[in-house]
Amino acid sequence: MSAIEVQRDAAVARVWLSRPEQHNALAPEMASELTTLLHELAHDATVRVVVLGGRGPSFCAGADIAALKASGTLSLEQNLAEAQRLGRMFAALADFPKPVVGRIHGNVFGGGVGLVCATDIPVAADDSRFGLTEVRLGILPALISAYVIRRLGDRSARELMLTGERIDAATALRLHLVQHVCPFPELDARVDERVHALLCGAPAAQGRIKTLLELYADSTWEEYRAALPRVLAEVRSGAEAQEGLAAFFEKRKPSWQRESR
Repeated sequence: MSAIEVQRDAAVARVWLSRPEQHNALAPEMASELTTLLHELAHDATVRVVVLGGRGPSFCAGADIAALKASGTLSLEQNLAEAQRLGRMFAALADFPKPVVGRIHGNVFGGGVGLVCATDIPVAADDSRFGLTEVRLGILPALISAYVIRRLGDRSARELMLTGERIDAATALRLHLVQHVCPFPELDARVDERVHALLCGAPAAQGRIKTLLELYADSTWEEYRAALPRVLAEVRSGAEAQEGLAAFFEKRKPSWQRESR
């Protein structure tokens, strides 16, 4: 039985972590399935937005306990292989070229927090509980640290990583771990509202924005500024920008809004 489900809804792919009895703990097979699916969706031109959620009572409670226990009996090389497999999953989500909305609820610990940080717009139910609890098990959030620090900044990430304390949804919102919080019965409606807003944007432009944000993170200030005129010139001369401007002046919807319905 697959640990990942996908539902297609026009231009939206709804991806579900589907190990509800285990609170969607990140087993190695789940990581491989999610990585493969994300690569497929990245190259599917009919998909414009991905929603990532979890079946059952939790979004993702972190590492699979059985896999965690087994890691103590593995060699360094075997542990490295498993870590690399998980690393590819987080990278596939963080580097996904299209917008990703997180549908977050219930327990969100360890690697679950990493998944949240790898989405673009995480929307959380007010019953969500978050924690980078690895330190209390004598391990650390190494694979996800890059995404956690990028989302939270050093100061907030440092305290959560060092203490392993759990926080509620209101605190997660204050720390910018999530973008929106709502009552659980309203979660799907709030997620769909964000999806609708994303579908109003031009798909190629959204892809370039995600690339631009990566460039900002990876470049010096001067390198980033120097690259911007070419980026703008390339976008302005493209077919999508021409369609968007034509639609504006002709007082009609651009083609991508009509095609996404």
